[in-house]
Amino acid sequence: MKKLFIIVALFGSAVMVGCGGVKRDPSDAYMPDMAYSRAYETYADHSQLKEEGINYTNMPVPGTVARGVEGLFHIPKDKLGDTVNYYASRAVSNPITSLSAADSVEAERLYLIQCAICHGTALDGNGPLFASGKFTSKPATLKGDPKYEAMPEGQMMYSVTYGKNAMGPYGAQLNTKQRWMVIHYIKSQQAKGKGAAGASASPATGTVNTGAGKDTTGAAMK
Repeated sequence: MKKLFIIVALFGSAVMVGCGGVKRDPSDAYMPDMAYSRAYETYADHSQLKEEGINYTNMPVPGTVARGVEGLFHIPKDKLGDTVNYYASRAVSNPITSLSAADSVEAERLYLIQCAICHGTALDGNGPLFASGKFTSKPATLKGDPKYEAMPEGQMMYSVTYGKNAMGPYGAQLNTKQRWMVIHYIKSQQAKGKGAAGASASPATGTVNTGAGKDTTGAAMK
């Protein structure tokens, strides 16, 4: 019995010595991110992954909407020579019906940075690029031109997103919410212009009916 105990003890010691201090060096894993979970939160900062050579864009799956995105613009870009979607975009309404004071300031700032260089700070189409003489045709007069004042916001969104004629696309420079904010700003400026024009176009005449069929200016009453 004692001899058996000694044999078991020696065998156990040999196993412990043989396994101890061994540094494992496994071969390369085919998909290390699946073999060794990083346990990152979905919307956490993943910038360190790029430093490790891992391509992770943190973008939503196509057809889904990321958190914080408002008013997804679902109209696709027309194929070359086609205008079906451009006109279909007229039916799309701006989901932003009002802006807070802070958002109004931000919308104006975005317009001045991205749009005013062509369309002008006063929305008159007289931006620095046109004033420099580098454009052969004047950019759209967004304020005061009936064509653009009557243009639906959805159609404006299409043009801002994909570009139209000489205007380039801004879908990469401005996210969906920012584009709707800029369009809301443009429409609010157009409304202010119409209000000012209406007030100046209808001054009080101050005429008085004398009962003789004529006003005080001598013009015949009708």
